[in-house]
Amino acid sequence: MSHSGHKPALSAGQIWNMSFGFLGIQIGFELQNGNVSRIFQTLGADVGSLAILWIAAPMTGLIVQPIIGHLSDKTWSPRLGRRRPYFLVGALLASLALFVMPNAPALWVAAGMLWIMDASLNITMEPFRAFVGDNLPDSQRTKGYAMQSFFIGTGAVVAGALPWVMTNWLGLSNVAPEGQIPETVRWAFYIGGAALLAAVCWTVFSTKEYSPEDLARFEAASGRAVGAGHVPVLRSAAQFASGGVIWIIAGAIVAALVALARGEGRPAFLGEIEVAQELYVLAALIAGFGVIQLVAASFRQQGRNGSGFMEVVSDLFAMPKTMRQLAVVQFFSWFAMFALWIYGTPGVTAFHFGASDAASAAYQDGADWWSLMGSVRNGLAAAAALGFVMIAAKIDRCRLHAINLMLGAAGFAAMLLVRDPALLWIPQIGMGIAWASIVALPYAILAGCVPAEKMGIYMGVFNIFIVVPQLLAATLLGFFVTNLFGGAAIYAFVIGAVSMVLAAAATLLVKDGEAKGAPVLRAGEA
Repeated sequence: MSHSGHKPALSAGQIWNMSFGFLGIQIGFELQNGNVSRIFQTLGADVGSLAILWIAAPMTGLIVQPIIGHLSDKTWSPRLGRRRPYFLVGALLASLALFVMPNAPALWVAAGMLWIMDASLNITMEPFRAFVGDNLPDSQRTKGYAMQSFFIGTGAVVAGALPWVMTNWLGLSNVAPEGQIPETVRWAFYIGGAALLAAVCWTVFSTKEYSPEDLARFEAASGRAVGAGHVPVLRSAAQFASGGVIWIIAGAIVAALVALARGEGRPAFLGEIEVAQELYVLAALIAGFGVIQLVAASFRQQGRNGSGFMEVVSDLFAMPKTMRQLAVVQFFSWFAMFALWIYGTPGVTAFHFGASDAASAAYQDGADWWSLMGSVRNGLAAAAALGFVMIAAKIDRCRLHAINLMLGAAGFAAMLLVRDPALLWIPQIGMGIAWASIVALPYAILAGCVPAEKMGIYMGVFNIFIVVPQLLAATLLGFFVTNLFGGAAIYAFVIGAVSMVLAAAATLLVKDGEAKGAPVLRAGEA
């Protein structure tokens, strides 16, 4: 797949094929997001412990995605390319995890399977983001990420509808003895695992990739030499060490404050405020970033500057300005989405269906209805993504994203205003449009500001700004819901609405650095 000159544009069918695997990936993610809290509660977890049980998912993403991004940048197989080997291995592992998850005999097994499942899905997903940046010219990248967004929405529709369809159309049992997963959920995971593997294999065997030499030639033709604009910040060992010490001290202070607030001698001004032990995780995260910098200081002193670890850390500190601006947008956008995923099921079942017992029929009906509303939300997201494809070259992407996020904020707020479960489709409109935008537009903007040879690692590093809000959501949302809203899970949507507004405001400060006016060739032209 070798071309000279500028990177040629691909046909609609080629963009379809290269994005199709995301259909299966999102089926896996949506089954995880829509049903794992339900499985945890069925196996005995209470609402207050859900957030900490979800820690596994973001922790795996935080570790896996930068590593996979770095490795895929360095991989080249004449037969499978640089990204597709990771698609295939991740899909095989994720499908196996989906088959095992609904058969977990105990809560600790389910929590462990969430870790494995999320790691496998991340192995598959991370290179898909770089895949679009590798294969499409700047002028088609918004279209490419919008197509991924379309398949994300479509896959989520399929996954979200599966338990409801099997209950109401196929007559499978939606209830089970206490401590057992309903038949509908188990079969949804089996079908989802098979669909994930099939969709990813379609992309693996129907697409090709440019070699590193081709990509270097395209970069040169666009007026940028390989590595142009990317100058790693060569922080000294002393700078890494001092930064590490500061972050470790900050983590220790947070841990000490949590211990003080939870101890017998807690300050009187805290009153009835409950300080959960999950906040120790926040302290560990802060200190952990300090430890990473101390390790980097040691590597720098030893002259091990060419190691993979140092390359990732240096790239983290050398992020382009546009990427730093997008990081703020991503933080608040994804914090809102994790509020929805973690507390959506317990919030709706309690607030709209009046059920908190996971073994009750009312709870299971509410969980199925919320899963179906997820399909509505994601169907609207798929439709919105098609709209992005049509207007991709005609509108300012940052302003469009800000508008979409404000619509999402309105949708989050409407979850408390709509009491009739039959009308819950209304808030899904705004949330669906925002979701389509979140998984498309930031990546299109990012792909235009990073060098081709660093596409994988920067897409992996960019995931940090998804994972960090997820970790904070898992540690802080329980604290907020418990102390600000008396444990009522539905009010997590209020927090989500505020977070979406902040994300929209941050988007207006982003400078879209994509190259303009690069010549576009059709496939096959030289």
